[in-house]
Amino acid sequence: MEEENIPQPEEMTQMPETVQEPVQELAQEPIVILKNIDIFQKKILILSKVNITVNKGEFVYLIGKTGSGKSSILKVLFADVPAVGEEAKCVGFDLKNLKTKHIPQLRRKLGIVFQDYQLLSNKTVEENLIFAMKATGWKDEKAMKTRVQEVLRLVHLETKDFKYPHQLSGGEQQRVCIARALINKPEVILADEPTGSLDPITAEEIFKIMHDINQDGTTVIMATHNFPMINKFASRTICIEDGNIIDSLV
Repeated sequence: MEEENIPQPEEMTQMPETVQEPVQELAQEPIVILKNIDIFQKKILILSKVNITVNKGEFVYLIGKTGSGKSSILKVLFADVPAVGEEAKCVGFDLKNLKTKHIPQLRRKLGIVFQDYQLLSNKTVEENLIFAMKATGWKDEKAMKTRVQEVLRLVHLETKDFKYPHQLSGGEQQRVCIARALINKPEVILADEPTGSLDPITAEEIFKIMHDINQDGTTVIMATHNFPMINKFASRTICIEDGNIIDSLV
């Protein structure tokens, strides 16, 4: 009878699984915290009592109707509009008490992708990227050219470095913007409707690139209304509806 109580090999191999789960939970580290934050634009209250926490390595969609406040949340995170409330932190910076002179330091840790590209029309792809690098403190010409090729490979544009923006498709221009956002190896990518003006096939390419970047460890927060792509590349979703935050994790 006593032999029946001896653990069998298959039972013993299950034990490590039960002790690994708490370790994963402890490894979660917030990189963005908004706690009871009110967001204003030109003294107009856009959102009230915003509570959002994003951990390192997450991919998060911000969804909601046009004008719901998606872009405003992103603007708070890169210190374009003030954070008013209990707590607001991003990549280690206290956004509530951030001095103007420290905003460039915050933005060096962020990669920002806009819908309207914001490329310099009189500069080539390489020159656009080098211009951005010089603006963030790069000085070594050889190091800059090396990094340009690295980021262009990540977005599959390594053969287009000599092209001007008008010689590129909309999708290619957006990939240049993503490359520019990756220049300083940011901890977080903030993307504001990056596929808003793109066709479905090109939009899928951009979503895949963004998820590949995330797989390499970069946190991504994307404001979008591209629901077919959200369904195809499923991830955590935060919906803004009638001023309320509805998180898919809750």
